Amino acid sequence: MLQARKLVPIAVALLVAQLVVRAWLVARGDFYWDDLVLIAQASSDPILSWNYLGTSHDGHLMPGAFLVAGVSTVIAPVQWWLPAATLVVLQAIASLAVWRMIRIIAPRAGVGALAAFAFYLFVPMTISAYVWWAAGLNTLPMQAALAYIVGTVVLLVREDVSGARRTRLLVGAVIAFVVALAFFEKSLLIVPVAFVAAVLAARRPTNRYEEESGADFRSSPLTVAFTRARGLWAVLGVVFVAWAVLFLATTTATTGSHSLSQAAHLVWRSVNDAIVPSMVGGPWHWERWVPSPPMGFAPVWMIVLGWVVIAVLVVATVRARRGVVAVWVCAAIYAVAAQIPVMWNRSGENTALELAQTMRYLPDTALVLTIAFAFIAAAPASTGTHSAPAEPDRRPAIAVAVGAALLVISSMIATSAYSTTWRDDPTSDYLANARQSMKDNAGRTMFDQAVPLEVLLPVAYPDNQISRIFGRLRDRPEFGSYTDDLVVLDPNGKAAPGSVTRSRTIEPSAGSCRRPAIDGPVRVPLDGPLIDVQWTLQISYCADRDGEVELRLDGGEALRVPVQSGLHIVYVQLNGQGDAVQVRPVTPGLRLHTGEGRVGVPVMAGLAP
Repeated sequence: MLQARKLVPIAVALLVAQLVVRAWLVARGDFYWDDLVLIAQASSDPILSWNYLGTSHDGHLMPGAFLVAGVSTVIAPVQWWLPAATLVVLQAIASLAVWRMIRIIAPRAGVGALAAFAFYLFVPMTISAYVWWAAGLNTLPMQAALAYIVGTVVLLVREDVSGARRTRLLVGAVIAFVVALAFFEKSLLIVPVAFVAAVLAARRPTNRYEEESGADFRSSPLTVAFTRARGLWAVLGVVFVAWAVLFLATTTATTGSHSLSQAAHLVWRSVNDAIVPSMVGGPWHWERWVPSPPMGFAPVWMIVLGWVVIAVLVVATVRARRGVVAVWVCAAIYAVAAQIPVMWNRSGENTALELAQTMRYLPDTALVLTIAFAFIAAAPASTGTHSAPAEPDRRPAIAVAVGAALLVISSMIATSAYSTTWRDDPTSDYLANARQSMKDNAGRTMFDQAVPLEVLLPVAYPDNQISRIFGRLRDRPEFGSYTDDLVVLDPNGKAAPGSVTRSRTIEPSAGSCRRPAIDGPVRVPLDGPLIDVQWTLQISYCADRDGEVELRLDGGEALRVPVQSGLHIVYVQLNGQGDAVQVRPVTPGLRLHTGEGRVGVPVMAGLAP
């Protein structure tokens, strides 16, 4: 058996290696999709208001994640270094909690404990939800809390914990649960997982409760698991119910049309094409259909090998260890059941089956499998005796070590391939260029516009608008409804001279620049009607003095626009419809003449000749 004094240094080395890999992953990454939505909302609302923290984001209730995103946006708006640091720190906390849990569940296990730890640290099931900031803010606190609470309940069940230590454990577990819920409502699953872990811990043959008569229900594993931690279960139960009610009352998680058949196919894809190949460190091949995240495509041989490895593990451990059948059954139930609600919620006519192969819904499953491996490592050998043989068979330990090493190597191949595919995204370059463009145009007025489709689809409106995404930048232009110098961002995020497309033409007004005729309310005709949306007007005018005019479309609100003496162009955004532009000088004595203009949408000048 691997000596305990050697166990910790190896575990520390594994942890450091994981954090190095994870730091490398985020160093090669940047914001993606929901990250920008979080930033946009943090730029548009006070970050301590419930209007912001309690937002139902894609069916999620996650005030803790919103708070972290808001603080990061205020400190370093649209800068990746701080979110990247939060991911590494959260991963370190989660990994430490997992190691604590493993040592509590399997205190005398050597190679088996390290193998379980290595599985959690490097298995590809946890990668996609880690590099994606919004997903990482959901899942990493849940992983840390799940590991901490499982370790705590196993301690309470196995040991006679009392006094101040018991109080600290109870308070710590409750705090961990509340914090995890604040980041991800899926953390509700911590309670049933922790209770099952407590039952498994109570049924270990080395537990004194199981050595008593099995006919007495008071000594049954179920009773022991409940009574030894009943105070904790009571508090967790109250928090569970309260948060579940709050979640159902404030979110839109169950809205929309769903498909039972598609949900079943998604669950099967998640198991067969994601979980199973992960058991051998796959998949090695990833594809990305921008703007979607990478999807793993494991070849048939890897899926078959994954099933074979699972079968070999089950058979070998059932034959070699006592009481592991229940462990495998519980792990299998969770691996399938945990996918059902999310896949049901995601099912619909606009959902592709490849969604399940993104693997971003699997980090908690990876941790539950780690818990199972820890219980298997702690299970007594099927020798019929508690005494150790004179010559212990080292072959199982060697096989476990070799298998774990091969899994880590394979997982590194998958991780590297994932990172390469993850970088195939235009968002990073766009944001870098746009930040510089904002700085270069500080002091100007720009019109709001959507980011490119490859960065964020219009379904995210209004959070796909540059005024919201870059709203917290200190050096940026003002976003308004009129300007005399139209500048837009091109698809690469670079500032470019703008113009207006010609959806409709504004007819010249009466008079001329020498004799401007507009000195009161007039309707300047268009060459055709407009529908009721936002329009951008390009108006050339000459005024006899500086002042203000009021512009309006039918059905829309009037906008006051400053004008200057002489010949100029002004660009204005108005909502409304109709077949004319209403113009009214506001400044007393102001007279002006308008030439031919355009009504359309703002684009780069080269696209609107």
